[in-house]
Amino acid sequence: MKRVAVAHPNIALAKYWGKRDQGRNVPAVPSLSVTLDGMTTTTAIEEAEADSLAINGVLRTGRPLERAVAMLDTLWREAGRLGQRPRAAVDSHNDFPTAAGLASSASAFAALAVAADALFATQLGRERLSAIARRSSASAGRSLFGGFVELPAGDAFAVDLPAAPVAPASHWDLRLVVAVTTEGEKEVGSTDGMVRTTETSPLYDGWVNAAPAIFARVREAVLARDFDALVGPVEQSALTMHATAFAADPGLVYWNGTTVEVIRAVRKLRAEGLRACFTIDAGPHVKILTPTASEASVREAISRVPGVLRTISARPGEGARLAVEE
Repeated sequence: MKRVAVAHPNIALAKYWGKRDQGRNVPAVPSLSVTLDGMTTTTAIEEAEADSLAINGVLRTGRPLERAVAMLDTLWREAGRLGQRPRAAVDSHNDFPTAAGLASSASAFAALAVAADALFATQLGRERLSAIARRSSASAGRSLFGGFVELPAGDAFAVDLPAAPVAPASHWDLRLVVAVTTEGEKEVGSTDGMVRTTETSPLYDGWVNAAPAIFARVREAVLARDFDALVGPVEQSALTMHATAFAADPGLVYWNGTTVEVIRAVRKLRAEGLRACFTIDAGPHVKILTPTASEASVREAISRVPGVLRTISARPGEGARLAVEE
């Protein structure tokens, strides 16, 4: 049998950066994201003689395969299954840049959790799948759900730590315009970047202390659908996260020159009366949040910034789900 699932990346409006427990991906700060429908991961899984992983048609070994296998083992164990887990071939495809700061690991592990749950007939339920996906990629726990989603901080002893919905995709008519500034993979992955930041950045404790209050402001603005109140904490969350990473040893600079120019362009648009704010994950791409009425103007202006290769437009979307059964 083969099972196929689809999932979408989520973009954190209140950032997750840093872990209480590295091995179990326990977040050190709370985060709030929006799941997007404009970018999709499609993951197929079927029983095989040996575990394997292909991403965008390329067989992967080493750490990527180990992470996928660890999730499958965890899911099998959490379901209380006895005996050896069936070996599985996993084939995952993204229709957006992979490992480039667009949360491809979030959608990948969310889709894998749903597909494997169907293949193994474990029927663990959305909340438990979120907790399992979170152990492989913390943000994947959020992509199990659609719309606006929160993931709490945990302590070092947390085991089950699922994400939870805050508001459905229909809650707020917003658009997110992604300014793609490169098609390549980033040099330092998010997991390694978080470890380096935690261990070496003199600003890390300040970030952990400040993040909960920023998260609370983002959450309140989302629930109130107050865009003007959302701008400040969303941009502060992104800039504080990156300042903390900049100060690591050696410093983590996920941006490129175009990243800075897009930030300037967004601020210029806002000064001219257009409602827009930016956020940036661990990568060089800039995401611009704006009301739907302003989407075309924002996209046109951002497309003209030198160095922007293309733009992707997305709206709040659904959580991970089973797509095809064969």
